[in-house]
Amino acid sequence: MVKIFIDPGHGGSDSGAVGNGLQEKNITLMIAQQIRNILQNEYEGVEIRMSRNGDSTVSLAARTNAANNWNADFFLSIHVNAGGGTGFESYIFPGVGAPTSTYQNEIHEEVIAETRFNNRGKKSANFHVLRETIMPALLTENGFIDTAIDANQLKDSNFITKIARGHVNGLESAFSLQKKQTQSPIYRVQIGAFKVKENAEKTASQASEKGFDTAVLFRDNLFKVQIGAFSNRNNAERLAQRAREAGFNAFITS
Repeated sequence: MVKIFIDPGHGGSDSGAVGNGLQEKNITLMIAQQIRNILQNEYEGVEIRMSRNGDSTVSLAARTNAANNWNADFFLSIHVNAGGGTGFESYIFPGVGAPTSTYQNEIHEEVIAETRFNNRGKKSANFHVLRETIMPALLTENGFIDTAIDANQLKDSNFITKIARGHVNGLESAFSLQKKQTQSPIYRVQIGAFKVKENAEKTASQASEKGFDTAVLFRDNLFKVQIGAFSNRNNAERLAQRAREAGFNAFITS
């Protein structure tokens, strides 16, 4: 199990940088939530905690203490830059080597590849969240909120997803994360859905008399009559067509 602590910068009474109608605290939270969601939905063996899940004020010490007490494997702090520049840069604590520098390389390059941000380079700084964490830590600056070209991208939810995806791709590479196994969909042939069980049983009986194997299932507060379930949609289509020819209103669900 890889334990990743995600830190959306600022929050609550601390808005962070502002510009072009945006506040840093809101952008960092959106990026962090997307990173968390992608990791949880698509990967196995990863556990996530965040320094904040909403617009709350959290001190720097509380952020690093939470990660340290949890024994996180990696600390990722998300920020948005200001000062009139453009593009992406990342920071680690001065003088640290591998694996932190390796993680920085992998995440930095993946964010650049996904977003096509101007590459401002891999840097180091004596930031609290990099200094006081006992695990490898990285801080990323995702565009400039006070530069129109970057701000316009940060207003686009699809671009926020690209930023998040870049971070996740880097984490996948850095920690050899494994994708969840996707299960093939099951295509079900249904010939009726009823609020009254007796009506469903009547339809099932009629289908049985015409040679169909039937089942009555209670799902979504309805009694549903099913005559087949297949991993291959073509097989489901053939059975549904047979049922229509027999006079049933058959359709496929998955």
